Amino acid sequence: MTEDLKGLALDEIATSTAADDPDYPCFHVVPPVGRLNDPNGLLVDGGVYHAFYQFSPFHPHRKLVYWGHASSTDLLHWHHHEPTIIPDSFYDLSGAYSGNAIVLEGSELDGAPARAPYQLFYTGNLKDPVTDERTASQCLVTSGDLTDFTKWPGNPLIPANAEGYTAHYRDPQVFRDPDRPGEYRMLLGVQRVNETGAAVLYRSRDLVSWELEGELTFPDAGGVFDSFGYMWECPGLVRVTDEDTGEDWDVLIWCPQGIAPQAEGFENIFPCVYTVGHLVGTELRDTDGTFHEVDRGFEFYAPQVFARRPSEPGPTLLTAWAGNASEDDQPSIDTGRWVHALSLPRALSLKGGRLIQRPSTDLPHDIGQPALVDAVLAAGRYEVAELRGHRSWQLRLEAGAAGGSGAWGLRIGGEESHVDIVLGGGALRVDRSTSRYCQHGSTRTVTLPEGCAPVLEVIHDRSLTEVFVGDGALTFTLRSFVDVGTSGARLVVEGPLALKAGSARTFTPAPEML
Repeated sequence: MTEDLKGLALDEIATSTAADDPDYPCFHVVPPVGRLNDPNGLLVDGGVYHAFYQFSPFHPHRKLVYWGHASSTDLLHWHHHEPTIIPDSFYDLSGAYSGNAIVLEGSELDGAPARAPYQLFYTGNLKDPVTDERTASQCLVTSGDLTDFTKWPGNPLIPANAEGYTAHYRDPQVFRDPDRPGEYRMLLGVQRVNETGAAVLYRSRDLVSWELEGELTFPDAGGVFDSFGYMWECPGLVRVTDEDTGEDWDVLIWCPQGIAPQAEGFENIFPCVYTVGHLVGTELRDTDGTFHEVDRGFEFYAPQVFARRPSEPGPTLLTAWAGNASEDDQPSIDTGRWVHALSLPRALSLKGGRLIQRPSTDLPHDIGQPALVDAVLAAGRYEVAELRGHRSWQLRLEAGAAGGSGAWGLRIGGEESHVDIVLGGGALRVDRSTSRYCQHGSTRTVTLPEGCAPVLEVIHDRSLTEVFVGDGALTFTLRSFVDVGTSGARLVVEGPLALKAGSARTFTPAPEML
């Protein structure tokens, strides 16, 4: 008898107590039960944002990956929907893995599969139960209304890996070719047979028939990316304008597994990096091999940008998995049968070839200027009174030029269980060693980018914290499980400090979210 996988998932959701867990974030995308990982199929249409994601409702008892689905009109209040892609077909019985979405309109619909505006691409995963041999195929789901979803009857579109590559061949990103109207491209993360990572490009006119163009190459990078880790996951290309020059650049963001640790950076199990160039055919030109981590925090992986209709342009928004591999042993598994979250969407820009990431929205309850602003503070810890009693909040502080050279920052939590976020000596220091979760990193020091302004913005949501330094020049995402009985934040000052600007906002869950 065939299992009703959708019904079983809905039963798990119906009996979930995750939302009752005091660590369950209020304004981030969090699974209704079980495990969440990569964001998938992100799109915004008609003012509604849709976040699909890797969803394992039976975790940790059974590893079976669906696509979950949540939507929002403000990027803060998220509504859960039924699971979207169910791993019940011959090509995805071992899981519906990551992919993206494209939103069609106008004449694009004439030849589109099922004439549907929403096209969702993903990797079907199949493992032989005897040999454990993997088959990865690229598949399509269509929808006319983002309520009903239909697997394309001709799946899989790309049934197996190309010659010269292993079955680690996944995570499609489909996008319009800006240089050849009416054509589409697919970028895939792959592993060569010599067990090095790469990416390949396909091309299509109808989103169904795909022709392999070749491997993505970097002719000006001096061979830096020729043997760069053993597998490239979740690659994505996004065109972004540099704020300083007005020039458009193609930013490649990807997760190369197996990168050797550097003097600073790449401390996570798997990193997420970017490089900047110009895509011409299958070449990413004008990148000299320089690359940077997208986010320097303990938990950040597999980011993806939101797709849009061409007629509804807007900011380039990026969301990531606030997690990483082998990090499922978090307190929330025991307290609420859930684990992991997505980051708050952030707007992307470039300045001088470096990514700038800014929060995409402000929390709704603006409580104005903290009393600490316009004060010169001596060494010590000062409670931010406006945040007293709150466990979900946003605080932005800017130090004055005459603020002295002492370190300063925030302490989230109480004296016994806390997370310290401190700027000083040209670096950001984060210490969560007294929190309830620090198995995959307890302290980290990050050198600030040159010219980074003394601006610290922290968005904290119960057990998830996102740090923005210097108006988005540096970001740091982490899980912050401090003791549930603690709240608010304290200003940490190690020397005389002048604060010249600041703002505070809080988030109070609606009754239906509690």
